[in-house]
Amino acid sequence: MGALQLMENKVVAAIGPQSSGIGHIISHVANELHVPFLSFAATDPTLSSLQYPYFLCTTQNDYFQMNAITDFVSYFRWREVVAIFVDDEYGRNGISVLGDALAKKRAKISYKAAFPPGADNSSISDLLASVNLMESRIFVVHVNPDSGLNIFSVAKSLGMMGSGYVWITTDWLLTALDSMEPLDPRALDLLQGVVAFRHYTPESDNKRQFKGRWKNLRFKESLKSDDGFNSYALYAYDSVWLVARALDVFFSQGNTVTFSNDPSLRNTNDSGIKLSKLHIFNEGERFLQVILEMNYTGLTGQIEFNSEKNRINPAYDILNIKITGPLRVGYWSNHTGFSVVPPETLYSKPSNTSAKNQRLNEIIWPGEVIKPPRGWVFPENGKPLKIGVPNRVSYKNYASKDKNPLGVKGFCIDIFEAAIQLLPYPVPRTYILYGDGKKNPSYDNLISEVAANIFDVAVGDVTIITNRTKFVDFTQPFIESGLVVVAPVKGAKSSPWSFLKPFTIEMWAVTGALFLFVGAVIWILEHRFNEEFRGPPRRQIITVFWFSFSTMFFSHRENTVSTLGRFVLLVWLFVVLIINSSYTASLTSILTVQQLTSRIEGMDTLIASNEPIGVQDGTFAWKFLVNELNIAPSRIIPLKDEEEYLSALQRGPRGGGVAAIVDELPYIKALLSNSNCKFRTVGQEFTRTGWGFAFQRDSPLAVDMSTAILQLAEEGKLEKIRKKWLTYDHECTMQISDTENYQISVQSFWGLFLICGVVWFIALTLFCWKVFWQYHRLRPEESDEVQARSEEAGSSRGKSLRAVSFKDLIKVVDKREAEIKEMLKEKSSKKLKDGQSSAENSQSKDHETPQ
Repeated sequence: MGALQLMENKVVAAIGPQSSGIGHIISHVANELHVPFLSFAATDPTLSSLQYPYFLCTTQNDYFQMNAITDFVSYFRWREVVAIFVDDEYGRNGISVLGDALAKKRAKISYKAAFPPGADNSSISDLLASVNLMESRIFVVHVNPDSGLNIFSVAKSLGMMGSGYVWITTDWLLTALDSMEPLDPRALDLLQGVVAFRHYTPESDNKRQFKGRWKNLRFKESLKSDDGFNSYALYAYDSVWLVARALDVFFSQGNTVTFSNDPSLRNTNDSGIKLSKLHIFNEGERFLQVILEMNYTGLTGQIEFNSEKNRINPAYDILNIKITGPLRVGYWSNHTGFSVVPPETLYSKPSNTSAKNQRLNEIIWPGEVIKPPRGWVFPENGKPLKIGVPNRVSYKNYASKDKNPLGVKGFCIDIFEAAIQLLPYPVPRTYILYGDGKKNPSYDNLISEVAANIFDVAVGDVTIITNRTKFVDFTQPFIESGLVVVAPVKGAKSSPWSFLKPFTIEMWAVTGALFLFVGAVIWILEHRFNEEFRGPPRRQIITVFWFSFSTMFFSHRENTVSTLGRFVLLVWLFVVLIINSSYTASLTSILTVQQLTSRIEGMDTLIASNEPIGVQDGTFAWKFLVNELNIAPSRIIPLKDEEEYLSALQRGPRGGGVAAIVDELPYIKALLSNSNCKFRTVGQEFTRTGWGFAFQRDSPLAVDMSTAILQLAEEGKLEKIRKKWLTYDHECTMQISDTENYQISVQSFWGLFLICGVVWFIALTLFCWKVFWQYHRLRPEESDEVQARSEEAGSSRGKSLRAVSFKDLIKVVDKREAEIKEMLKEKSSKKLKDGQSSAENSQSKDHETPQ
């Protein structure tokens, strides 16, 4: 009312109030009169620039503070919080923003505890007692400074300030503590371990000088200095100076101040406010624009507004309350998230809010605990965990009804109980059977009831599939699973061509080619040295073929004489040894292992046919075949238990049964064992999943149970439980043995073949180099004959030279090595004699010249 009466005067700006509720009311009047309305304390995030265009928050509104608290909750990986707040615009709207921010981080407010403004200790005690029944131990307190400390006084009396609890407060707590000078030891004793947020204002000389002047002023007025100094005082000071500086700019630009009447305002009979005296500030929009364009440094830092009329670079201090007082453990800003250095030092760097870049100093939690609390418990007086267990009629060794104290038994139950025992806290629980016991229940319906909060968790042979993860959270899988196809099999007839099966067609072709090639290489290398590789062409061809294939049995009778030939043969015999050994091993496996065949080769064959397919009633297999593989529902026959499985497979499609059964691997292992291995799986496992325990979304117990399951696996306890429940009298080979599994391909030997090829290449290269060297040594000796023949040929001289040279080269290659050496020796002797005769002739000429 005072503000409205003040506006009867001609005003160009209004500063205040300290309450968000009053801020909403005054903003409506400010909008109507076009008067810029600046508030340094009304932080309600709903005082937006869209609804209230003339409202301007000169501090950071609670939107940023709630995002900072959300990042703090996410930093410690908590998933649920309890919000304690005052039930007014300030409290409700702030907590609403907090809920939205938590949802973006996959967290939530599990309970909202509101109390009216001015509530007494009795009301607060009742509220906190109900809060203490909740699982979450993360409390976010968003109240007014005048009643906030009463909450902690009552909480301490209820034992809620001990270890395991987390208390987070918005800036109201530091506002109250900063206003105390000196700090009250009793208040600090109540608040030990609390984490509080406060608007961050950078340190500067102007700020320190202002604090000094303030203390001197208070001391002169009251002769004592018992009034503290909180951050809102700095924002109030900057707000006044902001208006003053803006007015100076406004008038310097040649603007004037004028007012006009608002015809929509009329006097009322029963009101002391004369509405007709309220005037519209004609230049209000221009003056507001001047304020928004201001850019200077004040006591609270850089004063500049963005396009949404918010102060730029929002930042907060994070303080941990100790017995000695508040201790800063870090900072938060929307530029870099959490840091241990002042935010203004990071503004020059690129924005980085990644998880690995977040830093906070050590925090002492309530109860003087250093390790971050888990954040939730099962309250002693809370409700036990409601566990839904499928009441199966088949495969009861996984989960079934029992008369023991738990009421259930089975492989899955034992694993769940073993994991529960590893948790560092007690978990009260009760098992509830799901299903009528006449047929297997629908597992999708069980998951839906967990999502609908009817059950807290589903324990049993529950498969983890994509569609279910949209509604519940699964633990780490405790057993592998996947869909497979089971079909009748029969013994395969023996083939007269079984001896060809050890090698693939490509392997046979490559091996045969290599045998021929090695014979040709040995012939080239031995032809000049070894009489056994010489003779008529027909004999030499037969020798090459005989030598090539006789090396397969190491029965070749021809001896190798040359060094290169022996080296090549040594490597090749090693390759033959490996090939023979591999062939023998593969053929032995093919002939000794029982070969089974089935007309159903796998899932592709089953899809292409029109024959009926059996699935287990209640499992996800039916939906998978229909929705994912587009199999007609009329082809799918639900089967209740193992007896129906075996009967349907034995009758077959013609007898009213099924061609094959599609089910999960753990069930199929039991089925094959109980059928004395009359059936087999065909094809490959075409889905790979696992079984897990299904919890409600964002349940913190799911994470702890996953850790416990991993611990069971590492300690070998999972395997012990499996052997207890899933050991069968007849262990069957799961899949049909395919001869292709024993076939040897070229890929298995390409490395060995590569080595062999390199050796052959080197040997042939050395042989060719030696031949060309010998040919070059012998060629000058025959130059006269070649020249005479070429002169007689006339115009065909070039062609004759090439023909003669090639024929001479072939002659050199075909000659025996001994003949070549003899020819080289004769040529050397001839050159020596020619040299001596030339020397004698030159000496005789020298003697005759003086006469």
